[in-house]
Amino acid sequence: MNHTDTLIVERLGAVAEIILNRPDQRNALNAAMCDALRAAAVALRADDTIRCVIVRANGPVFCAGADLKERKGMDIDDVRARRLKAFAAYDALEQIGKPCIALVEGAAVGSGGEIAMACDFIVATENASFRTPEALWGTVGATQRLPRVVGKRLAKDMAYTGRTLGVQEAQQAGLVSRIVAAEDAVSLVRQMARDIADAPPLAMRLTRDCIDRGVETDPAGALAIEMLAIDTLLQNSDWKQSIASFGAGDHKDSVKNIVKDPSHA
Repeated sequence: MNHTDTLIVERLGAVAEIILNRPDQRNALNAAMCDALRAAAVALRADDTIRCVIVRANGPVFCAGADLKERKGMDIDDVRARRLKAFAAYDALEQIGKPCIALVEGAAVGSGGEIAMACDFIVATENASFRTPEALWGTVGATQRLPRVVGKRLAKDMAYTGRTLGVQEAQQAGLVSRIVAAEDAVSLVRQMARDIADAPPLAMRLTRDCIDRGVETDPAGALAIEMLAIDTLLQNSDWKQSIASFGAGDHKDSVKNIVKDPSHA
């Protein structure tokens, strides 16, 4: 376990947890947390024993946004440098190179939403909420990831008015993937992460890459990206063994369960 004043990194087998750890400050993002978050993401990207990452927070609030108190006395260059630290932290999470799940409990405001959206998807508890009040505070933020996730019009609604998006609306908008009960949240997300970590790592990495790259291009280009991934998998994995095992054991049971479950129809 790595532990700083702002962040905890725990390794649970092939799963790692990055835990925002300023609960007394509602996990407000300061410069030290930016640096620690970036360093943790870079280290986990380089660690081949880690196959899935969870990002969550200590305390009742996921992240109350940037720590505006630290900006008192800053000049323009200081503020610009501080913003670049935040951008570097978000980018490091996006580039972590393995599946990354955000668990949002309580409010995710401003930078909190940026941290969550930098992960592959968001699992949220019933009391989670999302807010982007930067423009109302006289600054600019959350203008790039948010519209890519929820669409331009809802992003403008949130940015212009600073209104709070409840968890149900957040799920309807595509910001939240799943809603879970607070008392079960950590155990459920850990199990989800373990299941992902147990999957063939090359197939999981290529799937993540295909989705991320494919949505940025046209359909023909996206299919070319997927075909390249398939070729890579065929040349670098025991795909024949995977096919042979599919009709037996757990794979066979899984297929039966899918066929029986009407939600998969």
